[in-house]
Amino acid sequence: MKHNNEHSQILERVSRHDGMTVPEGYFADFAARMEAAIPERRVAEPPVVRSTWQKIRPYVYMAAMFAGIWCMMKTFDLMRPSSPMQSGALTEALSDENFISDYYINNAYEEELLENLYEDGFSPYELCASN
Repeated sequence: MKHNNEHSQILERVSRHDGMTVPEGYFADFAARMEAAIPERRVAEPPVVRSTWQKIRPYVYMAAMFAGIWCMMKTFDLMRPSSPMQSGALTEALSDENFISDYYINNAYEEELLENLYEDGFSPYELCASN
């Protein structure tokens, strides 16, 4: 009993007053004061109408990205030595140094020679007319 008596004396001394009080009539006009403190609501602007290009642009960019990735992967696949596209004669021709020098390098010199002749005023029709 002694314990219970001490407990009630402590509660009487503290008087259960926690210090959180509001002034008299604070909540009576609380809604009116809160409404006055809030700024007036702005009406939202109507949404901007987007053009057809603005609507499809993300999809066009995505398609271009995937096409680029596909081209890149195809290029890497063609560069592999075991690629099915590089079979047979093409692989043999590219690996043969004589092929490159005979057909590619000589062809470049012939094209350069013909360009120089045309720049100097040579006309192949003159050869045919003189016969």
